[in-house]
Amino acid sequence: MSNILTRLRRRRAPAADGTATEAVARGPRTRFGAWLGRPMTSFHLIIAVTALLVTLGLTMVLSASGVHSYDMDGSPWAIFGKQVLWTLVGLLAFYIALRMPVQLMRSVAFSGFAITIVMLVLVLIPGIGKEANGSRGWFVVAGLSMQPSELAKIAFAIWGAHLLAARRMERASLREMLIPLVPAAVIALALIVAQPDLGQTVSLGIILLGLLWYAGLPLRVFATSLVAVVASGAVLAVSRSYRSDRVQSWLNPGADIQGSGYQARQARFALANGGVFGDGLGQSTAKWNYLPNAHNDFIFAIIGEELGFVGAVALLCLFGLFAYTGMRIARRSADPFLRLLTSTATLWVMGQVFINVGYVVGLLPITGLQLPLISAGGTSTATTLLIIGIMANAARHEPEAVAALRAGREDRVNRLLRLPLPEPYVPSRTEALRDRLRSRPGAPPAKPARKPDRKPDRKATDNRRKPHPADRQVRRSGHHGGGRKQSGRRARSLEGQRHG
Repeated sequence: MSNILTRLRRRRAPAADGTATEAVARGPRTRFGAWLGRPMTSFHLIIAVTALLVTLGLTMVLSASGVHSYDMDGSPWAIFGKQVLWTLVGLLAFYIALRMPVQLMRSVAFSGFAITIVMLVLVLIPGIGKEANGSRGWFVVAGLSMQPSELAKIAFAIWGAHLLAARRMERASLREMLIPLVPAAVIALALIVAQPDLGQTVSLGIILLGLLWYAGLPLRVFATSLVAVVASGAVLAVSRSYRSDRVQSWLNPGADIQGSGYQARQARFALANGGVFGDGLGQSTAKWNYLPNAHNDFIFAIIGEELGFVGAVALLCLFGLFAYTGMRIARRSADPFLRLLTSTATLWVMGQVFINVGYVVGLLPITGLQLPLISAGGTSTATTLLIIGIMANAARHEPEAVAALRAGREDRVNRLLRLPLPEPYVPSRTEALRDRLRSRPGAPPAKPARKPDRKPDRKATDNRRKPHPADRQVRRSGHHGGGRKQSGRRARSLEGQRHG
């Protein structure tokens, strides 16, 4: 009994010190929680998830494309070799985006978007743009095809985030924020519809909706844009006979199982054949010309057949981790531009994942959107790696990460990649003034509506008559540098932004 009482006394002893108790309560309870609280966790997460997705994508492209590549080029390595080449191009773009200063990125945003608009016009000219699968949307250079609509999406995302972040800080009117953005999106969408390309139209619409939502614009503006994007997609879906046949086969899967519904039916057969644990890597039967575009649009069906339900769910969990990391970076960023761009890019990638997996399993009609970093698509892989490089750059510009790196804290990944030190975010004068007014201790709250029969509040009258003592302390210490701490505090959340 005495031993038990001794143990209880020892457990209660630290509780006497209130400071120690609060420190233990506030600190992380597990090692995983402590790791999540580290300054460079977001950067390490985005690098690790990207590496896993790229590795899995190359492996599945090699497995799914061998038969089709041998039939078309006489070599089972042709499609895989092109995918490796485009992956190297994307990794180079990733590294450039990782090292690029944020101010340089914002300064070239409009020029880059204007160049992509010119490319969208040129690709529509016969003899310059190449037509494939009923769409004139590719440039072919030295045997490699490049899709300018992919570049237009990322350029529009960067320029739109720069525009909305800048004008939000300037407290611009709703018309001033929408007039440059929405007409530019309409021009890009019209040029993509002219190709026509339903998948890229839907993808650009997702980017536009993400910019409007995360910028905190009124709900009616977002709802109107959503209706316009859905209506445009619906009109484009029935504008060609083969697209309307796809929609009809989705509504009635058994109507034409040997025609327009053949591809979707074979994809479900491949998923069912995989079972729980799959047939094994490289052992798919659907890729032997039973399932068209097995290495591209329907590679998720091959993953389900070879790796089973477990492998398919693991891939979806990996994309879920990517979504968490992207939103974590956006939430922890101090720069409104990086916050808006990162959240929009995360929504863009996850929207493509949802649509691709949705039409493979039969929940959505076939649109032709690829599975990011997994499907065989050169320009899509390179541009996705480019936008993820920007997200990794934003992770290095989190306030905690900037403070840790500039204080000389060792980080192996930064040292291995020879990355420069990130620059701290410096708010504009308007933002700094607004944040200073928010953080002022003596700032009066909003006055409620006063009832006619209620007596005036004596404390409120006294506060209006004489300043708060904290105000005098801030003014007194500001001359000798003590006010730097107060002015350095800035709100880390952009007014009106939503991150779920």
